[in-house]
Amino acid sequence: MDAPASYVHFWFILISVPNLLIIGGLILLFVIALFAPFPRHKASKPAEAAATDVQAIPPPSQAPEAAGGGDGDGDGGGNWTRSMQHAVSRRWPWHQLLPDKQPRFVASWVYMFGVGAIAALVWIVISGMVLVIFGPTWWHVSSAGKFMNSIHFWSVQLFFGFTVMHLWGQYFMAGWRHGRAMTWILGVAIFAISIVAAFTGYLSQQNLDAQWIALNAKDAINGTGLGAFFNILDYGQMFGIHVILLPLGVITLVAIHILLVRLRGVVLPIGWPDRFKRNAQSGERES
Repeated sequence: MDAPASYVHFWFILISVPNLLIIGGLILLFVIALFAPFPRHKASKPAEAAATDVQAIPPPSQAPEAAGGGDGDGDGGGNWTRSMQHAVSRRWPWHQLLPDKQPRFVASWVYMFGVGAIAALVWIVISGMVLVIFGPTWWHVSSAGKFMNSIHFWSVQLFFGFTVMHLWGQYFMAGWRHGRAMTWILGVAIFAISIVAAFTGYLSQQNLDAQWIALNAKDAINGTGLGAFFNILDYGQMFGIHVILLPLGVITLVAIHILLVRLRGVVLPIGWPDRFKRNAQSGERES
């Protein structure tokens, strides 16, 4: 343990031999856990009696207390996994999480803007991970790095473009109606955090643009009092916030936002269904 460790250097990967052995052992243990048979308890009764007992057991829907070992309340009783299963099924039914039919008013470009923002976010995350792995020298010098940096940059532009159009559409549709205020608030929070993520991204470029932006924004940040916590002239701090904290916040809020949309559905158009009934009647009279 006192001697310096040996290292394995392959391309951009540099890892010590002890860590490599530990990771290999964990992977081997995981593979063994996948294929090794799980030990089963031996039956204490003859096979014929066990078969008879199995046939005599009613379905779980008829006897929840037998499956859960509880008091027959239908929630699993003392079996916390069955209780959680029933609670999740009641709160998040599959026909709402993964619906196969949608109302006709959902066929709108406003919702396609939201889908476009999610698709752009996926490209932002993928290209950002590649840029983090290879580092700033690669994306400033290499042609492949410049290309990947361009993908990251234009994905951000598309994300903000689609997000702004989606927010505008939901604002004029009053998307916070009918108990959907939290869905709207999360959308606004995603947009606000994305602005901070884009700002720290500009500061993480390590070029003259990043230095100019940092120097001009330094006084403004200090004027708000945030300069006591964040030093925008510190590249390491800005880079760490940009690649770890802010992406986690955006991705988490986007997942919750989508979950709320799936559970509560999209908001009804203003004037629904009277306005659409009048349109249908006028169309019939014209025909």
